[in-house]
Amino acid sequence: MNDYIVVIGGGLAGTEAAYQIAKQGVKVKLYEMKPAKYSPAHSNKNLAEIVCSNSFKSNLRTNACGLLKEELRYLDSLLIKIADETKVPAGQALAVDRENFSKRVTDEIEKNPLIEVINKEIGNDITLKELAEGGIVIIATGPLTSESLSKEITSLTGEDKLAFYDAAAPIITRESIDFNIAFYGNRYDQEKKKDETIEEWKKRLENQNGSYINLPMNKEEYEKFVNELISAEVVNLHNFEKKEIFEGCMPIEIMAKRGIDTLRYGPLKPVGFDDPRTGKRPYAVVQLRQDNSIASIYNIVGFQTNLKYGEQKRVFSMIPGLENAEFVKYGVMHRNTYINSTKLLDETYNFKKNTNIYFAGQITGVEGYVESISSGLVAGINAVKSYKSIHEDVSLQKVKFSKYTMIGALAKYISTENDKFQPMNANFGILPELGEKIKDKKLKYQKLADRAEVYLEKDTIY
Repeated sequence: MNDYIVVIGGGLAGTEAAYQIAKQGVKVKLYEMKPAKYSPAHSNKNLAEIVCSNSFKSNLRTNACGLLKEELRYLDSLLIKIADETKVPAGQALAVDRENFSKRVTDEIEKNPLIEVINKEIGNDITLKELAEGGIVIIATGPLTSESLSKEITSLTGEDKLAFYDAAAPIITRESIDFNIAFYGNRYDQEKKKDETIEEWKKRLENQNGSYINLPMNKEEYEKFVNELISAEVVNLHNFEKKEIFEGCMPIEIMAKRGIDTLRYGPLKPVGFDDPRTGKRPYAVVQLRQDNSIASIYNIVGFQTNLKYGEQKRVFSMIPGLENAEFVKYGVMHRNTYINSTKLLDETYNFKKNTNIYFAGQITGVEGYVESISSGLVAGINAVKSYKSIHEDVSLQKVKFSKYTMIGALAKYISTENDKFQPMNANFGILPELGEKIKDKKLKYQKLADRAEVYLEKDTIY
């Protein structure tokens, strides 16, 4: 058995994992295909290259990503430390000098005597199977995993467990929905029966636990919404993204441009529903589907979109019942290779079918810079547990961070069975609710952050 741990991928998750492993005195072989080969989105030879925005989002503790950064600082994250040291002015956000950031990470990794950087592409120069047979491996190859390695991962996880693009609908919090308008109910089950009186029907609805939350629209509301939707600003895709995405999924704004009634015969069809306020079929219905086990967040069904985030907030808030909607994730459509982690991984990012293998980064379904770093830290810590269990012939308990921490909640989200799994950013909606109702959002988030800190201190005795 190898006397080192292999990390595949020198991005944010991979370099954080390598650092956490070396910090515990175990050698690392870090495989990175650059500079011999670049993905379509990469151009910098350094490790931890930041491809999109240079922002690591808010630093405020009352922001979900801000809380996540605080947790990572407490746990001695190398990349958050370097981000703090290379920051540029950005108000309440943590933004970095991207060139300096990547160079600093590269310097720290390369000077570490326990970390060897190997510039080879897995799948061509050496196979994933060979590496996993020799010891512990962390796969942290990101959303643009090379074709050769993608084929190996597909073989490893199963043909239906690997997605090649992210076409996700927006997700909102349940508590921000206006239930003076919205109603629970499944199609046809909720519809008034011919032999029912209005009173009998409404009483039945009160006892009905439908799977969906439904938002009825009249003709004026619907047509105003569609007109705004088709004129809203969209994100420009990279050339390498366009073909894959639009063959497999239709953005709702493109669908709307095919005719004013197209959505009424598609995702907004009102068939099988009656509006409890009127007892009649609505002109159109938007459906929301539960997105986590505690029913605190819901996705807007059929609303895969390429609209800019600000436009999503503006246009989708026009839907009756969503005027004050809190978006925990906006819809996205871009090239993104990720596995169906809910069926494949546990809360430590360990592959269930082969415990020699861990995954980390956006390939697991966490989305965002800081979220990727978080997964790398958790995978790195636990890969050492697996390594020492083998080499020291002892059974060491892996570290499972509490669901009350943002680190633990992310790990819990991606490892909890969900047939409609989609990548997720850090957000307060995935944390268990407090035992009290707090209307002041800032105060509520402060209490959630205080609770996370208490549980994080318990978790770090490892």
